[in-house]
Amino acid sequence: METLFIADLHLSPSRPDSLKLILEFLSGRAKQAEALYILGDLFEVWVGDDDDEPIYKSVLAALQDLTIPIFVMHGNRDFLLGKQFTKNTGCQLIPDYHVIDLYGKPTLLLHGDTLCTLDTDYQAFRQQVRKPNWQKFFLSQPLSIRKKLAKEARDSSQAKTKNTNVEIMDVTVEAVNEQLTKYNVTQLIHGHTHRPNCHEVDGNIRWVVGDWNKDSAIILSCDADGCKLVDLLATI
Repeated sequence: METLFIADLHLSPSRPDSLKLILEFLSGRAKQAEALYILGDLFEVWVGDDDDEPIYKSVLAALQDLTIPIFVMHGNRDFLLGKQFTKNTGCQLIPDYHVIDLYGKPTLLLHGDTLCTLDTDYQAFRQQVRKPNWQKFFLSQPLSIRKKLAKEARDSSQAKTKNTNVEIMDVTVEAVNEQLTKYNVTQLIHGHTHRPNCHEVDGNIRWVVGDWNKDSAIILSCDADGCKLVDLLATI
């Protein structure tokens, strides 16, 4: 059996192909897995567990139908996933840094955004929106206001991304090494950067799970023999 890792699907009404594919994945390959880990940004935006976007409801129902363990990590887009989400899906939320035993190999899981330390503007924003008081205030606003604010933030982020050197938005070697040392592991799995790959340096392995778009849908499949990146679109 395999353990599956996915990240950065950014599901939204504007991405019907990704929605169709995740529903097929959850009703097909995922059902045969030992466990599924979603390492952040399952949704393009999540303004609270009362979000009434119709396409989200179909995904929540599909997650609930799965009988395997499903673990979900907050991303930079859906960091407001909360207790009602877990109740509606049966998923278990895991912390930003989470170590698992992956077939005998201690492995650190994270979304990946905290490794992009050169992007100081984003790190400052992240620190702000992860504060309990900020989240409490934001969630107290009417749903329509939250959606409006989220759209404005998303538009601003997309505009900034277009004018930012891609290297600034990638992980730094120093940040990666710091976490490997801190958690005493030699293997790390993350998403966020949309650069699927396997990096092996000095015996340390860093797997980057890919995003889902119209051209590819990258997952990481691991079993007792090791891990491999798989493009779901190439298997159809």
